[in-house]
Amino acid sequence: MPLADYGVLCGTLHRHFRDEPDARGRWFRVNLEVDAPEGRYRCAVDVDGEHSTVGVRWKVLTLAASVLEPASTLAPGFHDLARTSGSGALDFQRHPALADRSGRAVARLRALLGRPGPAHPWLSGSHLEASRALESILVPGRPVIVFGEPFDHGGPGVRDIHQNQGDPHGSPWWADNGTWQDGATATRRDDGWYDVFLSKFSTQAVRTGPDGHPL
Repeated sequence: MPLADYGVLCGTLHRHFRDEPDARGRWFRVNLEVDAPEGRYRCAVDVDGEHSTVGVRWKVLTLAASVLEPASTLAPGFHDLARTSGSGALDFQRHPALADRSGRAVARLRALLGRPGPAHPWLSGSHLEASRALESILVPGRPVIVFGEPFDHGGPGVRDIHQNQGDPHGSPWWADNGTWQDGATATRRDDGWYDVFLSKFSTQAVRTGPDGHPL
């Protein structure tokens, strides 16, 4: 079954901070504090895997507000989203503005059809590089929309702000796989466009079936 709950938080970015480094100087999350009518939310964005063999891959996109509708038009606060196309939910593999079109076969086909489209390959690197990529769009005072699963432990928050499909069979997160429930962080610029940070764990597949399990 997919995540228990999924939706989007709309609010204003108060500040962000990194987790305390471990004994090797690594941290695993960058934390956002987002102001909304219900209070100040804490949103934890993974920038590394807690196991040494599992890292995070990411991409930063700039998208028109219309691409993120209706999420970009919602009032401040947390909103549940149906896990379907057109509800405002995100799916890194199925949303036309988010999908990676960097493969040769796909690029060739789109070129033949006269629709080359942008390539959105995943980037890989250290937790520091991932943190800097995310922090580049985190401007205090900016409107922000955060997609993921809500929680309420010591205050409201959002977690699973990353791809939520493609986890391999046998992993603890296999049961959470599902389509149209991916997490992301987007902040609105002065020109009305959004800077968007997407991330996934290196063990998560880039192609999934209708149940969100790897193909």
